[in-house]
Amino acid sequence: MTSKYKKFLSYYKPYLRLFLTIMGCTALVSGISLVYPLLTRYVTKDVLEGDLQHALGKIMMIGAVMLGLLLVQAFCHYFTDYHGHRMGAMMESDMRQELFDHLQTLSYSFYDQQKTGQLMSRMTNDLFWLSELYHHGPEDYFRYSIRFIGTFIILLTINVQLTLAVFLFLPVMGLYAWYFNKKLNKTYKRNKERISGINARLEDSLSGIRVVQSFANEEMEKNQFARENFRFLESRKDTYRNEAYLSNGMDLFIQLVTLTVIIIGGASIVNASLDLADMITFLLYVGFLVEPIQKLTGMTTIYQEGITGFERFMEMLKQKPEIKDSPDAIELADVRGNVTFQNVSFGYEGHSRDVLHNLSLDVKAGEFVALVGPSGAGKTTLCSLIPRFYEVNEGAVLLDGINIKDIALHSLRKQIGVVQQDVYLFAGTVLENIRYGKPEASEWEIVEAAKRANAHEFIMALPEGYSTDIGQRGVKLSGGQKQRLSIARVLLKNPPILIFDEATSALDNESERVVKESLDLLSENRTTFVIAHRLSTVRNAKRIIVLTDGGIEEQGTHEELAAQNGTYAYLYNMQLEMNG
Repeated sequence: MTSKYKKFLSYYKPYLRLFLTIMGCTALVSGISLVYPLLTRYVTKDVLEGDLQHALGKIMMIGAVMLGLLLVQAFCHYFTDYHGHRMGAMMESDMRQELFDHLQTLSYSFYDQQKTGQLMSRMTNDLFWLSELYHHGPEDYFRYSIRFIGTFIILLTINVQLTLAVFLFLPVMGLYAWYFNKKLNKTYKRNKERISGINARLEDSLSGIRVVQSFANEEMEKNQFARENFRFLESRKDTYRNEAYLSNGMDLFIQLVTLTVIIIGGASIVNASLDLADMITFLLYVGFLVEPIQKLTGMTTIYQEGITGFERFMEMLKQKPEIKDSPDAIELADVRGNVTFQNVSFGYEGHSRDVLHNLSLDVKAGEFVALVGPSGAGKTTLCSLIPRFYEVNEGAVLLDGINIKDIALHSLRKQIGVVQQDVYLFAGTVLENIRYGKPEASEWEIVEAAKRANAHEFIMALPEGYSTDIGQRGVKLSGGQKQRLSIARVLLKNPPILIFDEATSALDNESERVVKESLDLLSENRTTFVIAHRLSTVRNAKRIIVLTDGGIEEQGTHEELAAQNGTYAYLYNMQLEMNG
């Protein structure tokens, strides 16, 4: 058994007792359904053709037996229907949780190449069909296998010649079903890919709706969505075409089988090799014989969608995090905050040249360092290497003299706080967003962090204060307010190392002043890296490092760099002219 099928079957393990009970009920339902035609045959052949004086009593007794079987069958139907779907839903929930947990471990490089809408599709649509397969797959195959085998044996006891004539159709029916199942499998996979495209387009367009409307590009978005929608429609048409061929072809075969039974059975009655009661029974069982093929063929959608969903699910689980803990990774304690880059080189996947090449830098604990330079020089990349969002290609990054590759990721990232230009706030309240920095924090701690971030005053002016819902990504707040909430979140985390990535570049002058005050307070006694677009905000930094395509070109205080009349002086004077 391949690892894929072992993995598929492993999700039954927590529910094995329930699964076996469902299979037991399924066997009862199938077995009872086989008994009804035999009882009908007994009534028509033995009871009605025998002593009619005792026939009524026998019929009543048989009716009571059939009623009892019907009640058992009804209970078993209910049990398998409810508990089978419940089991499938629980397995789907387990898989969705496993996939979500796995996605949390994947590195930045993975998300650089993925679309959120497509990942969401794998978390929802794919796993729904899998739950249907987990429930209906074994249950229906087991049920109809019992009916098929049982029917075949019973029909042989009635008339061997007629049974074999009917079975001549089955190989042809099987080949026909196999051919169109194969075509359907391709269309189902294409459907999933194209609905993922729709989800990605939808997520991208709706998330950026303000940009869309500000550029008056609604028509362009409509056209792009229409293209994705049309591609999905064409794929669905192919699916329905093949489903129609399959379904109607199988119906035709069923009618041919029934016609064969009527012709050969009628001839056998004329020849006295078959009586009318057996003929009626045979016709009843032909339905049972053909039903499994019809039903199992009808399961093609569930089976193919489920298998395709499982393959896509496994594709995600096979994605390995590029960055993970080493077997002997250590937990940090009493971090001082010395950060050292030793001959570090790094380049993004798919890019021909390194962003950083053989770079060395030593930042002392508690030092305030500003990183400036032209766009694309590697400022953000350099800071992203400290919490191991990306892995260095060569060299090493050290924290208090320890290679960060030897530190447990969770422990390393607990020591680092990041405030970004593009602040991400979660849908929810102000309180919940600040508490994200320290989930176990008390309300008092949250309020204190907000005060230190110059956020308490505007929070209290909101309609419900700290309980105010800020909307998706904090849409109800201004840029400066969102930035101060992100600073409060980091203050609550209280890490020894801070990274400010263009934290004030998108703010107006007043918001910048307030946020800068918060940043100055936050950076006290912490190792601080500030990526600065506005050079005026880092004039007071103890050390300014100028990064260019060639690496570290200059470093020193503002006064020292201005006097050198180099790259920093050029950038600073250019900004003065632009602002003047």
